[in-house]
Amino acid sequence: MRIIDVICSAGRTGFFFDDQRAIKKGAKHDGFTYVGEPVTEGFKKIRQAGESISVMLVLEDGQIAYGDCAAVQYSGAGGRDPLFLAEDFIPVIEKYIAPKLIGREVTRFKELAEEIDSMEIEGKRLHTAIRYGVTQAILDAVSKVRRLTMAEVIKEEYNIKGEIKRVPIFTQSGDDRYINVDKMIIKGADVLPHGLINNVDEKLGRNGELLKEYVAWLRDRIKHLRTDENYNPVLHIDVYGTIGIAFNNDTQKMAEYLGELEKIAAPFKLRIEGPMDVENREGQLKALKELRQELKKRNIGVEIVADEWCNTWEDIKLFVDEGAADMIQIKTPDLGGINNIVESILYCKKHGVGAYCGGTCNETDRSAQICTNIAIACGADQCLAKPGMGVDEGFMIVYNEMNRVITLAKARERINSKREAALTK
Repeated sequence: MRIIDVICSAGRTGFFFDDQRAIKKGAKHDGFTYVGEPVTEGFKKIRQAGESISVMLVLEDGQIAYGDCAAVQYSGAGGRDPLFLAEDFIPVIEKYIAPKLIGREVTRFKELAEEIDSMEIEGKRLHTAIRYGVTQAILDAVSKVRRLTMAEVIKEEYNIKGEIKRVPIFTQSGDDRYINVDKMIIKGADVLPHGLINNVDEKLGRNGELLKEYVAWLRDRIKHLRTDENYNPVLHIDVYGTIGIAFNNDTQKMAEYLGELEKIAAPFKLRIEGPMDVENREGQLKALKELRQELKKRNIGVEIVADEWCNTWEDIKLFVDEGAADMIQIKTPDLGGINNIVESILYCKKHGVGAYCGGTCNETDRSAQICTNIAIACGADQCLAKPGMGVDEGFMIVYNEMNRVITLAKARERINSKREAALTK
């Protein structure tokens, strides 16, 4: 089956582009937006509408396979590619990528995805968002041609053993970190709440006191609202480096504080994502590793999750090899081709590090569906409910896609037999 055309359409994402550096410097809220001037290149405002590009591959039998190019909420920060705007990059796809795909036979995902992911224009690799969306479309095309779910294609091509089964879903609250937690508990989210603790004065507290109060509230709220005593979600909180800011990146003080948080969170398991951000990869690696070692020395069970400066497949491999984290957030758009998501999950699992198939609120329903297929095919330790910060929509998209794929995979023999019977009539 050949690709006969490539068509692009501009789209919106499930959230916004935010200038993380401006926010960290203390930009104040004004309703749903921020007051002040942006500081990251490409931003016209501190918060602006997220954009995406749907890349549609037209197959010769008339089927349309598609994936969505999207970039993270905090584009241009933490070593990432610059702001991703549809009008800037649709011409790139049409000029350089479409000619590479039109006329190609669609038989296997891995080889073609790797070719696009490694492609260069004038000595530079394609923007991560482009590689992300185009390789999604390739996976969808292969699944359509082979009449399999995308998860089944991944399992087969990467020789992954075991059955396709459910993985824990992690929900994110955005700034509405109280009402949204109620939604999470009612829906039975496995991991919660993310929390968006991205400002010391407003959300963490200069001595960490605001986050302590919030964790205590989380603990009590789960106990109050749960209808099953066996419902014990993991508390996973992203602090965007604010603990490091509050405690001047002092490893001893940060470890002591995390030990206090662990006691407050009990009986629930606690994960802290991005405890500090030292603004470069090597420094981040060293700081996380030292903090993790100090926690183990003190017998503190808080798990450290790496995010900032751990963006690419190469970064993930380095952080895993160095023992810098208990879990890696595989920030899916940052990796470029989705083939790198597969490799990253499998590498984490091989080396005993938690594999969090993450991403960003600033994605689309399509990228969320495709990442869910990858997460369950590879047996990730958790999968992000995305896009958006409203809980309901992202959780629905990921939960329903996960159940559809699992049900179809279990019914594969039945589906094939009925199809064969229909063809012989």
